Amino acid sequence: MPDADGSSPLRRAGAALARHGRRSCAGLAALALAACAALLPDAAFPPERTPRAAAVSVRDERGALDPARAEAALQRLDGEADGVLALHLRHVEHELAEPLTLGNEARLLVDGPETQETMLQAIRGARRGIDLESYILEAEGVGERLAALLVEKRRAGLRVRVLYDSVGSLATPAEYFERLRQAGIDVCEFNPVNPLRLQQNERLSINNRDHRKLLIVDGRVAFTGGINISRVYSSSSFGPRRGAGRAAPRAAAGDAPGPQPAWRDTHVQVRGPVAVQFLDLFEGNWRGQNCPETAAPPPRPPPERAGAMAGRLVAADPAAGRNELYVALLSAIEHARQRVWLTYGYFVPDERVLQTLRDAARRGVDVRLMLPGFSDFWAPFHAGRSHYGELLGAGVRLFERRDALLHAKTAVIDGVWSAVGSTNLDWRSFVHNYEADLLILDRRFAEDMERLFRLDEGAAHPVLIEEWRRRGLKERLLEWIARGWAYLL
Repeated sequence: MPDADGSSPLRRAGAALARHGRRSCAGLAALALAACAALLPDAAFPPERTPRAAAVSVRDERGALDPARAEAALQRLDGEADGVLALHLRHVEHELAEPLTLGNEARLLVDGPETQETMLQAIRGARRGIDLESYILEAEGVGERLAALLVEKRRAGLRVRVLYDSVGSLATPAEYFERLRQAGIDVCEFNPVNPLRLQQNERLSINNRDHRKLLIVDGRVAFTGGINISRVYSSSSFGPRRGAGRAAPRAAAGDAPGPQPAWRDTHVQVRGPVAVQFLDLFEGNWRGQNCPETAAPPPRPPPERAGAMAGRLVAADPAAGRNELYVALLSAIEHARQRVWLTYGYFVPDERVLQTLRDAARRGVDVRLMLPGFSDFWAPFHAGRSHYGELLGAGVRLFERRDALLHAKTAVIDGVWSAVGSTNLDWRSFVHNYEADLLILDRRFAEDMERLFRLDEGAAHPVLIEEWRRRGLKERLLEWIARGWAYLL
């Protein structure tokens, strides 16, 4: 729904991002100014096509629902959310490319061991084709197991495609990818850092990265989330048994609790008609990078009903000025009546996100943020913490995981609206990166999400306003420095 001035929430958000980006660049030294100008993508979002709330497009395994059936499906969903979900969906309908899809079954996956084993198991069961897209694809550990399995499947006659990001996988030996190619696997490097090869896609700068983590098997089962193909995920962040045996939270923030801390992350596996949206997103990126097609594509299977969950895939595409999770999340928070529980490994918000969180807390919504107590990069960590005072002052509850490196990107709102994907609450995800997140509208799945959030709370350190006001000069200085670079983080 537009504001009084007729502008869409996505257009207003884009304009705010662009203004803040210009202010951030203006505050840097001359050398940094040049770098910033070279790296900033176009942050303008497309205008809304109509000033009125839109009818929501709904599909199931048989195709698009007629208006009467679509409205009936929305009313059923709305009943689970106490009457505000349909309003939110109409509010964002013109900004989301994919329709709301019924008939899915989603499974929450926690941390690396569980996620990677489930992905490998799905690949072992593949019968038609395998499509993998990952920001980081390492050669060691799970990367070696993955390569052997992909080669085996290609030799069995399946089409296998691998799309990896050039920067994220910069440390991976070229021999790893050549081994896949020699086995007949189609391998493609996203936005190569080599300037001679970068010219294949003139819309992109080196700052635009493919941060998605997608796996699609046979066009019927799909995965997304925050977990890369990396050996850092070799252990669980909750100890031998999930929620038990966890280490005590550290008394101070900022430092890792050991030489190799566990990574806390979240992924999701989904079956059903929404898997087609994953396949279409992969295909678009594959074509956009002029990737090779050496094996004949298998016939696309018809969508199959797998459960009772409603979902849709949302994506970020900086070349098109599009970030769907940003506007969908803001709208869901704005319409929230009971609780907003967010878990994000990188938190460098713009003013619109901050204001939306503050407003929700002030109107009585239970707003909680699960954030990292240390990070693999100091600047985003301290830039995010620079906003703690204003959030705590508005009544937002903050928690930090100081016993494990928090890398998850999830949201659960009012016990029915959930998001799991690769998008962080930071400028890099907002305007620079290609991202993908799955939205699930289902009370049962949201219960799993809330249960996981409570497990994190049990392992986290609550940040209290009295404690925060007593932080030292060093922390305040780091926050001030990092905040000035927020647009590039």
